[in-house]
Amino acid sequence: MAFLFILPTWPVDVWTAAMAKVAPDLDVRVWPDRMGNVADIEYCAAWLPPPGVVKSLPNLKVIMSLGAGVDAILKDPTLPGNIPIVRVNDPDLTGRMSEYIVLHVLYHHRQQRRIEDNQKHKIWNSFPTHAAKDLKVGIMGLGVMGTDSALKLRDIGFAVAGWSQSRKSVPGVESFAGSAEFDAFLARTDVLVSLLPAPPDTDGIINRSTIRKLSRKGPLGAPVIINAGRGRQQVEADIIAALDAGELLAATLDVFATEPLPPDSPLWTHPRVTVTPHCAADSDPETICAYVVGNIRRHQRGESLDNLVDRARGY
Repeated sequence: MAFLFILPTWPVDVWTAAMAKVAPDLDVRVWPDRMGNVADIEYCAAWLPPPGVVKSLPNLKVIMSLGAGVDAILKDPTLPGNIPIVRVNDPDLTGRMSEYIVLHVLYHHRQQRRIEDNQKHKIWNSFPTHAAKDLKVGIMGLGVMGTDSALKLRDIGFAVAGWSQSRKSVPGVESFAGSAEFDAFLARTDVLVSLLPAPPDTDGIINRSTIRKLSRKGPLGAPVIINAGRGRQQVEADIIAALDAGELLAATLDVFATEPLPPDSPLWTHPRVTVTPHCAADSDPETICAYVVGNIRRHQRGESLDNLVDRARGY
């Protein structure tokens, strides 16, 4: 039995070294130069696998996503439909995502961009600020990461609500559910955070219409969006248009329709956009490799896989 890494855009030697520490007995192969006999490969871990690579493995039993999401795998049009896919759901990833969300909510809450601009121009301006309780944060997607982020923001003192397809019960967090309550959720939200999974019906959900339904009664005077979920869920032209029209105060974006973000994208240079390179919940190689190996051992023992992906739902 062999295991294969398919990582065309990641430093694969870092991952093979981590796997060697976690499972020194595992026969680890690397696409494309160190694959050996492909008939030996029963498990693979991938991120953005090129079309045809996974399909070329005749005895593959399980596909592992090296992230919390599986978009990077499901976009392969040649992906075999009968092989189970599992995704990572590890406390390390969850903690990293929550750190990112808290960081950027605080960045906008404390008006750090204004402070940095003042420093750049040598302006001493101790402008009025507001309390966390006065800022209403709304999180789209109350899965593991969304819930953890909501709880941490709640504990800081923000007024937090969540929206999801089915109603969730999170202490101290107001819950909205389904399309019937989406507009009400937006209307109470000053800072919109997206941590949605990726079913097709969420494509383009962060658009001009959505932005226009956000609250303009908050202490910042205009809404803010933070997207660390899926790039295809945001309409980037609409975000820029809303910023330029004053309908949106600022945006923090970690995910994009095309990655890496093209150099000619206006998002790079917009004065009220923070661009981060899909690093909100960056994967720690040793932690993720341990999780992957655990799923391999579980499968070999005939046990159910942890975090099996429902392809129809996209997560």
